[in-house]
Amino acid sequence: MASATATKTKSASKAGTNPTPKQKSQMHRRSRTGCYTCRLRRKKCDEGSPMCTACKHLGLVCEYKRPMWWSNNDARRKHKDDIKMIIKRKKLSEKSSHSIQTSVNSPPGLSHSLPTSATFSDPLDRTRSASIDSHFAFSFNSPQSAHEFTPFTTPQMPTDFMFSPFSPYEIDVKTERQMFVNDIPTLRESTTSTFSTFHTPPPPGTILPSFPLEGEWTEQVYSERRESLTEETLNVNFFDFSHGPTMSQRQVAIELDDGDQRLLDHFIQYVLPTIFPILESNQHGSVSSDLILPALQNNKGYLHCCLSIAAQHIKSAMGLQGEEIDSDIMRHRYATISSLCDALNRDENHQQILEAALGLIFFQSCVGRFDDSLPDIPWHQHFQAAISLVQKLDLPRIVSDPNEPLAQAPFNMTLTAWIDILGATMQGRAPTFAHTYREKHLSPTNPSLGLRELMGCEDRVMYLISEIACLEALKKDGMDDITLCQHVHVLGDQIGLTELGEGTPILPFNSNGSLSPKQLSKNMTAAFRLAARIYLCSLVPGFYPTQASCVGLVEKLTTVLQQIPSGPTGFDRSLSWVYLVGGSVSIAGSSFRAFFEDRVAQLGELASLGSFGRASSLLREVWLQADQQATSPISATSEAPQQYIHWRDVMQMKGWDYLLI
Repeated sequence: MASATATKTKSASKAGTNPTPKQKSQMHRRSRTGCYTCRLRRKKCDEGSPMCTACKHLGLVCEYKRPMWWSNNDARRKHKDDIKMIIKRKKLSEKSSHSIQTSVNSPPGLSHSLPTSATFSDPLDRTRSASIDSHFAFSFNSPQSAHEFTPFTTPQMPTDFMFSPFSPYEIDVKTERQMFVNDIPTLRESTTSTFSTFHTPPPPGTILPSFPLEGEWTEQVYSERRESLTEETLNVNFFDFSHGPTMSQRQVAIELDDGDQRLLDHFIQYVLPTIFPILESNQHGSVSSDLILPALQNNKGYLHCCLSIAAQHIKSAMGLQGEEIDSDIMRHRYATISSLCDALNRDENHQQILEAALGLIFFQSCVGRFDDSLPDIPWHQHFQAAISLVQKLDLPRIVSDPNEPLAQAPFNMTLTAWIDILGATMQGRAPTFAHTYREKHLSPTNPSLGLRELMGCEDRVMYLISEIACLEALKKDGMDDITLCQHVHVLGDQIGLTELGEGTPILPFNSNGSLSPKQLSKNMTAAFRLAARIYLCSLVPGFYPTQASCVGLVEKLTTVLQQIPSGPTGFDRSLSWVYLVGGSVSIAGSSFRAFFEDRVAQLGELASLGSFGRASSLLREVWLQADQQATSPISATSEAPQQYIHWRDVMQMKGWDYLLI
């Protein structure tokens, strides 16, 4: 910008005219009418119509009207990553075509390495890499020292603007393929994909503008960085992922054939970003760099699980049908189960087996449709194996021992607790580790298990949902109504204690438009708390959804859910259990139903996938049966109280065996 201004001033001097103060002001002000794609890339826009030159050349969508993703920091970061990928592919294809033309007469070598981000990159995109997303891009190597780059700083520009207290990181995913002819190795190919947030320093001699800079972008970036880092301090090393210490650079080498390479690429690009969205909003990069990628390299069972999930996602999300994709799903599903059985028989690698078993259970919440007909083992049978492994690893004692407080929460135990608590409500039984949750709830020193950081709901509320599930199991076992109502009253008071000091939920965005993980967690906790109250009230003898207390709770829940970001980049898919419990007791004409249909429409194709898609199908079936009962002539003339249609009864009637978390 400074160099462009200098050129303009020089031209004016040659012409023999001196620019007026107004002209000078216009020269130094960044255009506010450029397309939002160029603003996102921080590139100069020529404001061409209907498309600017840069967007037309790169094949990007040119948007002059403020797009939906602009006001959401996560969506903006994802959009920027997509643009980088488009640019990289374009450059790579140009380089590949040039290479083919220049080497057409050359014989092929025995070892050919495809162009990778290590040999080719777009320097323009890396120069200003993370101005938007770096304030949440926590990294995993030692901080860079600002004095190493003193030639590039100016007295007017604070070093903390260029160098975040969280230094950048880079992950290399290396895949290798080798061709055998008559069992003799011939061709070997290596492909490396680099995920990087490194800042490339400007070349020596570059004149940097003084600070503070003029223009909306610099002010916005600096305020976002300052506000988001001071609003809340997040522990980026909260979880122990069982893969050793965090690393600044991970190189993942996986040997796959062409078909499986396609599945792995699809998993990393499309499935991985949808896994643990709450954790990702708190600790950017940790899901991929510290959990998924190391497990893909070191755990064959986990790798086969992810490849099966990728094939399932291709089938359900892209509508691909046929024997080939079904074969991919079943082949890797069988390989996963076989590797788990072999490891269990050998009684070794308990952490790896637990990781793969939990992956088989949880990843189904991200992919697949409710009407998938391929044979599979029910989630609770996988969970029985996971329970055995958790006990072998002594995780319940480790997380609840007051004499040995943990520096990091074992991630596998936290994920197990999430599945255990909400899975128990799906089956009407007590959670397996209910005693551990009770001890954590009563602990004055170490009550957290990491559930808030993983799935958004505060740990205390999840522990109380566990207690409600235990109470329902006791009710099934014949607890008398008076004792049951006493326990309901006590648990209701306990839920009320978690509300102390909590304000009214608001949209979880900072003033600069970036996501506030702290406020998002408060909103999700409020939603789970209201769903827990509805769940508790449903245990009271004589409960029916038309009761005023139930109608009021559903309306309150609808109000809270309005404060949860919606759409493909929102968090509705992390609230499947809440939507199920609250929606199942919403009556015809309820504002909840209209609100839910609106959220489904905003999700688009994603609304039919995973736990949310299954919960949506179950809710519609519950509503159909409940509305038919309410409008039937028999119920209108009968004086007997109507029978409450429970969502679990409908699920059993339809033969569905869902885990909706």
